[in-house]
Amino acid sequence: MITLLSRKRTSSLALAIALATGGAVVATAVYPTEAAAQRKKKKDENDGGGYSAEFREVYVPLDELLKSENPDLTGLKNKLENLAGFLNSSDEKLAGGQMIYNSGTQLQDQALQLRGMEFMIASGKLPPENLGRYNFIAYQIANQLGQLPKSRTYLQAAMDNNFTAEGVTASGLRVAMMESFFSGGEYSAGFDYLTQAIEAQKAQGQPVDETWYRRGLTVAYENELSPQVYEVAAMWLNDYPSSTNWRDTINIARNLNDFQPAEMLDLFRLSRSAGALIDPADYDYYVEVADARRLPSEVKTVIEEGKASGVVKENNLYLAEALDIANSRIAADRADLPALERDAKASGAGLRTIVAAGDAFLSYGQYAKAAGFYERALTMPGVETNEELTRLAIAQAGMGDYTAARTTLARVSGTRAPIAMLWMAFIDQEAAKSGAAPAVMPSAAPATASE
Repeated sequence: MITLLSRKRTSSLALAIALATGGAVVATAVYPTEAAAQRKKKKDENDGGGYSAEFREVYVPLDELLKSENPDLTGLKNKLENLAGFLNSSDEKLAGGQMIYNSGTQLQDQALQLRGMEFMIASGKLPPENLGRYNFIAYQIANQLGQLPKSRTYLQAAMDNNFTAEGVTASGLRVAMMESFFSGGEYSAGFDYLTQAIEAQKAQGQPVDETWYRRGLTVAYENELSPQVYEVAAMWLNDYPSSTNWRDTINIARNLNDFQPAEMLDLFRLSRSAGALIDPADYDYYVEVADARRLPSEVKTVIEEGKASGVVKENNLYLAEALDIANSRIAADRADLPALERDAKASGAGLRTIVAAGDAFLSYGQYAKAAGFYERALTMPGVETNEELTRLAIAQAGMGDYTAARTTLARVSGTRAPIAMLWMAFIDQEAAKSGAAPAVMPSAAPATASE
């Protein structure tokens, strides 16, 4: 079962505006008396401050009405909107913006609230310690109004001013930004932001919250976005490489693609290498696509590993029958290896023989020989290029040549591209393990051609 995060249209931040501000109404600026205003006018002209006569003519009567007992706010709405046209200086924007915002709060008019908040922020008069909080309020209102581009501008300003509050973390704000892009259907921008946020977090030496990856993966999966779903999965698995996470990622690839048996075989090989074969049904399917008559050693090893782990039960009749077939075929199959190798190395060997040799030696864990045959097959006309590239990379990884495996996987395209991307993620993990030996795959007990 894939356990990811459900898609949501809006930010996951549940903090209400009133909680963010510490109160629904902001403190109102003290409007100067007429005499004080005249003295202040010349002083403030140089810094864009002060109050014009036109502003005072509109503001003062409106202020008196609002301070009266039980003011008719609804009836004053047009006058409040008219006031906005007289907010030119920084002082006017602050005082008028506070009036408009507070009235909008009392009227429960979010558009009016946003207008007022925008004026206050634009005034440049807010205390530096409040800039983050006010920008966050503006973000929330704009987001609720569906003005996503504008809301992101204020959200970024809140982050730039290091805003946090109870229940609102820096990490949560980044998730909110990502969600804003996703809510607007701007998936490419959303995933670009997610990638940048992850890189920034790591550059600061901070761990990346797993919910970032799960949310990005869920959006990519639900909207069938490729290659983003695999790119996010690779980053997720790099930081959280559990067997269940590998299983979920591989299941996502299976659900989003109509893979053929040969493709499924290489995907199950990845599951096995990554320790993600933890569901009984996967063993049945793996054995089916491997075919005990064609790859008996690999089938035998897979079934025995499943039994040893406790995932495969003794009463599984299908696997019991497959194991019997594999056991009856292994001796003859191994005895045929020298002749198959000789035929495949002949100058006139056909493509089918060469590929069969590569597949046989890969299943027995003889990676160097398998790689040689796949490399030769890739030079021949009619070759299934993406299939042989995938298996060449698996063989190269088996030899511990991760650089070559990466280069090979980068050449894979078409329907096998998702498989190649996930193998790349696994190979990167293996390469990062200091001194780690490559996983023994596909056969736990490699045979020699002379056996």
